[in-house]
Amino acid sequence: MAKLGDLARLIRSKNAGPFTLTFDVMFDTDEVYRKVCAAKVLTRSRFAALYRVAEDDVTFFEHDAAKAIKISIPRPAFQGSRDDGDIYGGQQHGPLVDLEIPD
Repeated sequence: MAKLGDLARLIRSKNAGPFTLTFDVMFDTDEVYRKVCAAKVLTRSRFAALYRVAEDDVTFFEHDAAKAIKISIPRPAFQGSRDDGDIYGGQQHGPLVDLEIPD
């Protein structure tokens, strides 16, 4: 099995406003992108479980032309609030890196 972090060209998280985090998983080739999508390891329900949010709160897109998967969720704490541990949202993608993708 390969890890998503080894297959993707880029995995990142960032703010999409003060109330939303967005995650991007981008690939260099159609072949690898389609392999990851077909494996159904990274899905709306899997992402919801991984990030402990309601599945209805997950916006999930597979964008074929961009060879990318984009996911958005509500921030666990509003940006800049006292409980916000990552004001830019740039450190939230970590759990995606180690997702195992079957060969």
